[in-house]
Amino acid sequence: MSEESDLEKTEPASARRLEKAREEGQVVRSRELATLIMLMSGVVGLWTLGGTLASKLDAVLHASLAFEPAIAFDTTRMMSRFGIAVWEGLLAFLPLLLFFGAAALAGPMLLGGWMFSAKSFAPDFSRLSPLKGLGRLFSSQSLVELAKAIAKALLVGSVAGWVLWRRLPEAIALMSAPIHEALLHMLEMVLSCSAMVAGSLVLVAALDVPWQYWTFYKKLRMTKEEVKQEHKDSEGDPHIKGRIRQQQRAMAKRRMMSEVPKADVVVTNPTHFAVALRYEEGRMSAPRVVAKGSDAIAARIREIAVENGVPLLSAPPLARALHRHVELGREIPAGLYTSVAEVLAWVYQLKHWHHSSGPHPAAPSDLLVPDELAVPESQA
Repeated sequence: MSEESDLEKTEPASARRLEKAREEGQVVRSRELATLIMLMSGVVGLWTLGGTLASKLDAVLHASLAFEPAIAFDTTRMMSRFGIAVWEGLLAFLPLLLFFGAAALAGPMLLGGWMFSAKSFAPDFSRLSPLKGLGRLFSSQSLVELAKAIAKALLVGSVAGWVLWRRLPEAIALMSAPIHEALLHMLEMVLSCSAMVAGSLVLVAALDVPWQYWTFYKKLRMTKEEVKQEHKDSEGDPHIKGRIRQQQRAMAKRRMMSEVPKADVVVTNPTHFAVALRYEEGRMSAPRVVAKGSDAIAARIREIAVENGVPLLSAPPLARALHRHVELGREIPAGLYTSVAEVLAWVYQLKHWHHSSGPHPAAPSDLLVPDELAVPESQA
């Protein structure tokens, strides 16, 4: 089942999966790279700070071994001298320790960056299972680690043997050299040999880093079903989202229809489009579209307008322009001011006619629509 599951995991890890893994403390790490950095930092640190460290320790050693009869028979002064020697020794090692500490932090962060996860400290009792322990012991990962350990031991041992063999005559010659010169030369030989041995681990780290990246992202691969499920969880179920959008459209439609009785006029196509306009002098800088629609919605707008005594005006070019270029709740563009002004003037005449006698006001015709706002009937 595990092998079938691995074969099904063909999709790369998503950004959400990688983020979740990081929260759980799973990041790319290479022990070989961290080991290489620590060893090289040790060589560099001793090479650069070794002289200063040696001189300070030499001074501490001379001061500690100097015999003073007054101190030899005074335990209080003896302990005080001992404390001073320990403190000065620690201060002498402090720069080197800080350098090693910085290298120890920088090594792991080169790949996975800085990370602190509280979940890493949570107890995981599944790791105590003997069966899982045996599974990990004989897993492909364990075999790879064993192969790396053997290869690393052979490589480091070969390089160390070769370096020692080449410098063996120099080491033998130190036996006849003055002690101070021999110590300095021996220290230089040790550091250079250590640098060669540590440098041999560059090959191991260069092979291990890509391997760690590959195994890390392979472990986080996802099946197609997991990708679909994650998409649903993050974006929401399409069916639910569709129902939400449907309800939102229905609510918007009801709000729009409630504005039709408040409109001053409804401009129609006459049957295909319907646009309701409203203008409040002093509160609006221009007439505003409060409702619009086509086909069945247009028919419903006309019905509500008739039921509430809102005038209907058949003006196809103007209706098409308003429906195409003006969003719901927005004011009409300046290019339609003249035509809409004629329509509102007719509406005001109708209101006056209802309260007085006289001939019925003639509906405006041949309303001009600028070319940039005109919508051909074929494109409506």
